[in-house]
Amino acid sequence: MSNPSSNPYASGGQGYQTNVTVNNGASAGDLIKDATTATFATDVIQASRAQPVLVDFWAPWCGPCKQLTPVLEKVVTAARGAVKLVKMNIDEHPSIAGQLGIQSIPAVIAFKNGQPVDGFMGAVPESQIQAFIDRLTGGAGGGLSAELLPQAEEAAQRGDAALAAELYNAVLDEDASNVDALAGLANLLFDAGQADDAKALLEQVPEDKSGHAGVSALRAKFTLADQIAELGDERELQRRLQADAADHAARFDLALIANARGNREEATDQLLAIMKADREWREDGARLQLLKFFEAWGMTDPATLSGRRKLSSLLFR
Repeated sequence: MSNPSSNPYASGGQGYQTNVTVNNGASAGDLIKDATTATFATDVIQASRAQPVLVDFWAPWCGPCKQLTPVLEKVVTAARGAVKLVKMNIDEHPSIAGQLGIQSIPAVIAFKNGQPVDGFMGAVPESQIQAFIDRLTGGAGGGLSAELLPQAEEAAQRGDAALAAELYNAVLDEDASNVDALAGLANLLFDAGQADDAKALLEQVPEDKSGHAGVSALRAKFTLADQIAELGDERELQRRLQADAADHAARFDLALIANARGNREEATDQLLAIMKADREWREDGARLQLLKFFEAWGMTDPATLSGRRKLSSLLFR
């Protein structure tokens, strides 16, 4: 693949089940079930304290969902008890998906010890699902753990952008249209201040992959950057908040500024403070903005995972 010259990172169907016996003595049918809003706490929150639970948010009209769910079931069954799979039809049970900020499907959120800890969106290939379960279970899922994309994502999460970019470029050398690598590298470029190069990579994403989670995250980053440019003076906003702790508008703008500066935990805490004080402010505007942050940061970013745990504790306490 030919990268932009200024690139600082450039380098040379539902319901299918079987009765296979798993290693904990349970059948595959015990590992895969449908959940409702009423059973979510038992099937997911409580169950995840014993073993990781994947929640597959789907709908009957969703074509990619019909592609993803059988693959999920296959990999979960093959994992032989390392994880469970819970499926939620968002048409019949929309509230949980809404509270967790699920804005497009298919979407899979992993719960562990009662909290959301990881996730992905889209009909990803079997190898990526296997790698996802391997990360979640520490390799207990039985698949390969040395694939380049998971390594790149891990490197990016721990702040090693150079290594992550090298790995993404290695993937693109093999497949120039790999949307995971394109989106991952483009997000690195944006975070490094190379917005034009990020846009150039974004333009290479195939049309049918435009809804990819990483692509959506990058678009959200551009939107947030435009939003920040329109904000007022930070010191004046802080003065207003000191004078009136209930000035949610000032706190909201300070959250946006904190995010723009990379202070993601501060941005999260500011918005959660608004939610605790007045959940209905601007028609639940603080939570909706926090979900936009999560989308921009990426589902596996430490700030997103930490923020989702805090949000989950607030919503489900």
